[in-house]
Amino acid sequence: MAIRDASTGTVFVTRSTATSATEIEIDGVTYPLITVDVTSDSHPLWTGRQRVVDTAGRVQRFEEKYRRFGGLTARR
Repeated sequence: MAIRDASTGTVFVTRSTATSATEIEIDGVTYPLITVDVTSDSHPLWTGRQRVVDTAGRVQRFEEKYRRFGGLTARR
């Protein structure tokens, strides 16, 4: 089984029970080919391009916004 990353074009040869009508030849061996959107080659977590989300700032803005409506009390 060969898996192709659609965004980078990288092909991985692996073991799988999945089937495909599309085939690819690698080093003289023909493998069924499955194309996927994201693999470890393009996923931000594995490539180091992951964005850090400022959740503390979002929570603080939410609390300040809705404190005006009397629904939230100040944190201690």
